[in-house]
Amino acid sequence: MTSERLSARIDREEWPLVVLMFLYFFGVITTFWILKPIKKGLFVGFYSRGGETFELLGWQMSGPQAELVAKIGNLVAVFVAVVVFTWLARRLRRQQLTWVFGAFCAAVLVLYGLLLHRPGEAAVWSFYIFGDLYNSLMVATFFAFLNDSVRPSDARRLYGPIILGGVVGGAFGSTFVRTEIEHFGPAAWSLICAGVTVGVMVVAELAGRLVSRRGEPPAAEPPGSPALQRTNPAFEGARLVAGSRYLLAIVCLVGLYEVVSTLLDYQFTATVVHFVTGDPTKHFSTVYTVTNLVALVVQLLLTANIMSRFGVKAALLVMPLLILGASGLFMLLPILWIGSSLNTVDNAFNYSINQSAREALYTPLGRDEKYKAKAFIDMFLYRTAKVVAVGVALLAGACFEEFEAVRWLSMVTLALGGLWLAVARFAGNEFRRLSEGP
Repeated sequence: MTSERLSARIDREEWPLVVLMFLYFFGVITTFWILKPIKKGLFVGFYSRGGETFELLGWQMSGPQAELVAKIGNLVAVFVAVVVFTWLARRLRRQQLTWVFGAFCAAVLVLYGLLLHRPGEAAVWSFYIFGDLYNSLMVATFFAFLNDSVRPSDARRLYGPIILGGVVGGAFGSTFVRTEIEHFGPAAWSLICAGVTVGVMVVAELAGRLVSRRGEPPAAEPPGSPALQRTNPAFEGARLVAGSRYLLAIVCLVGLYEVVSTLLDYQFTATVVHFVTGDPTKHFSTVYTVTNLVALVVQLLLTANIMSRFGVKAALLVMPLLILGASGLFMLLPILWIGSSLNTVDNAFNYSINQSAREALYTPLGRDEKYKAKAFIDMFLYRTAKVVAVGVALLAGACFEEFEAVRWLSMVTLALGGLWLAVARFAGNEFRRLSEGP
């Protein structure tokens, strides 16, 4: 999309909020993509170098298998985060939530700046889990802020340019790691991420003040019904989701994506460990750089055009169609560059067009759904979906000892991809109905 066409789509008074939210998401995703190859390389490398394995109930696990177990640990951490997020959402909103979670994440990153000079097993595990927790907290906080500040009628125009900030952040963060991987250690990267997180907090404060001055209609919604205020914070989001077919459809979209994504990531990691000798961090950072550059191109050239011309429904269908193609190809040819491309197809299109479309689904909803139901879906249910995928992948690893077995997980992703298409059509139709009104 050219800058002239983008300018024509955004009104002059909308530009300040778009720029600030662009920078907000840029900072969050930059940090995530710096942390991702570092934590993954530390974790997988810890068990892959020197023939070390992780033992669980007598089962000697390789690095990729141990990583699947770590994803289960993520679920416990994220469940606690959901409870805290829901409790705070009763009292805080927008930049206030960002300040709380940003300060927490920055403090933990500074701590790891001290611990990762010579990391042991406990530090490697906890850093891996925190890297996932950072993404859960800060991305959920960002989208709660965004969905509470933009009208549903404006989402199709504004979400593409705003989420472009995350795509640019992904390309910048992963490229930065790839070019400087030999100059900084894990401890230094952790401190860099702490500094970026503080910058995110400053941008969020400016954006929050701007929204308050503009007096957007979503900001004027009441803070929640008395019934929900009396509900245990751990179950508020679940109650909202259970009572809405539309939210259940979003749950299915998130769940199906996360199961498929976890399986693809396991196939990708197993492929790299099988074909790459030595420290895999450099290869991971290379693949992530390519992935984010592709995401940047998709967001610039496709996302806004598809969403504005063909609607949210069409945008939701792109991702499952691509997953079907990539999974089928890997099942036929399980080689390094195809296995690595699974990560590119997954993340490049998820962090661009798929996320833009999926987040737009929340804009016709009320504040409770935008904060509490969304937090429950994005921070807990999608981790539960990961655990399901972990179980499938571990079962496959137990039944088939050789790398050759990894390809057959594509049969599962192909089946889930077909179901994903059907749910995406339903959610897209419901979004149009809710947005247009009776």
